[in-house]
Amino acid sequence: MALDVPVPDPPSLRGPQPRGEYESIDVPATEPDDDYRREEIAEVLASGAWADGFEEWTTGTGLTDADFAVVLDHGLVEEFDFYWEPATDDVGYRAPTLPDAARADLTTSDVDEIESELDSLGRVVSETLENDYLQRDDETFGFFDDEAPEDAFDYEE
Repeated sequence: MALDVPVPDPPSLRGPQPRGEYESIDVPATEPDDDYRREEIAEVLASGAWADGFEEWTTGTGLTDADFAVVLDHGLVEEFDFYWEPATDDVGYRAPTLPDAARADLTTSDVDEIESELDSLGRVVSETLENDYLQRDDETFGFFDDEAPEDAFDYEE
């Protein structure tokens, strides 16, 4: 049975916090660039990839409305992280886990089911990004302007 819920807003992809957020670490003059391309991925998620992936996931998930309400009540959608993995040239993700406060009210099997389905949602959205929103041909891969050769979009008629 499909989950019939509205598509929540996509996660903002804050990723790891800058080192300067911690008092015990000296703040360097400049922070290193985020080579995981979270800002660009967040834009693509907001422009439709999140909704497409989420809607695909809802058609196959085993979560009930009550289970998904737990996910929303604990802000777990916002805790997803999607990032560009330069070593493998693909989109990686980190799915959130249920906090202890949520676990206290659920059975072990419910916790396992929810966490498994959150992982499945991350995988589906990651695959949606890769399959539907990344350019793939013999000469280019990705959706980042600085990665495409200059003539990649020159078409001969």
